[in-house]
Amino acid sequence: MNDGQTMTVAIVGAGMVARTHVAAIAAGDAVQLRTVCSRTEGRAQGLAEEAGRLTGTTVAATTNLDDIISDEAIDAVIILTPPNARASVIRPLAEAGKHILLEKPVGRTAAEAREVVEICRTAGVTLGVVFQHRMRAASIAAAELIASGKLGALGLAEINVPWWRDQSYYDEPGRGTYARDGGGVLVSQAIHTIDLALSLTGPVTSVQAMAATTSFHQMEAEDFVAAGLKFANGAAGSMVASTASFPGGAESITLHFEQASLHLASGQLAVRWRDGREEMMGAAGGTGGGADPMAFTHEWHQGIIEDFAAALCEGRAPVVSGEQALPAHDLIDATLRSAKSGRIEEVQG
Repeated sequence: MNDGQTMTVAIVGAGMVARTHVAAIAAGDAVQLRTVCSRTEGRAQGLAEEAGRLTGTTVAATTNLDDIISDEAIDAVIILTPPNARASVIRPLAEAGKHILLEKPVGRTAAEAREVVEICRTAGVTLGVVFQHRMRAASIAAAELIASGKLGALGLAEINVPWWRDQSYYDEPGRGTYARDGGGVLVSQAIHTIDLALSLTGPVTSVQAMAATTSFHQMEAEDFVAAGLKFANGAAGSMVASTASFPGGAESITLHFEQASLHLASGQLAVRWRDGREEMMGAAGGTGGGADPMAFTHEWHQGIIEDFAAALCEGRAPVVSGEQALPAHDLIDATLRSAKSGRIEEVQG
């Protein structure tokens, strides 16, 4: 960190989510955006100009990653590229000492995700992952309540992602393909809810699943998955994820404990105790489950980015490190293996 307080960053990638990151940076004062890099000059310039207007600063635009590598003022880089352009971008940045904050997924597969984690570990730089759903007030309240031990043992977990995407979404070249994205609804959409669920439940040990591409989409990978889960703590569970559920609804996580059931949906936590008490926490908000994938607030991204800056200052791990992101990838890989084999598959970690 240049002055021990402000993190100077570059953004690599100027796609759909880039403007959310720019808005998140502009909303606070812990991070300064210095450079935007994209393979397309016009997109880099357009995003840099928009960032400059929002932040009141001059933001450089480049198509050359070397401009970021050689800039000693840049502490960290926010990577927003498609999943197939990760290790090749991250390796030279990490070797130059740039810390990495990475949009999901970490890689197209669990093996690729581990490669990225190892690149950063070997280079001695911090790797954080943008699983912003962990920053919701309701998610934090759920984690604290579970950690308190008041709920007793977990018996059943239900993970549901009933989202919708128009065909136009998948008409973008490479979207929904294994070569670019690594798969469909699991790795591109449901991974956020999977990560949050696993942060609350602990790991899954085995899964039995089916996956399909419905008649609503022309795409290579899956737009529907249903799975039964077995958790390391002995609990059972289910996972259903779709981008074929018109008009799209809020993802939800329902956890049934000995003393109460927790229901997380739309940024709110409902706690229903076995003795009849009910509590509600958090504030409702959109999460991009419908036709507009960007229909959500930048505030959770702001929380992730500012925590990453604080982690660098304090010499600690960020709220979601690269290692902490791996269980979601392991479960996705095992789920797709099960859907292909028709058998129960162990989740490999």
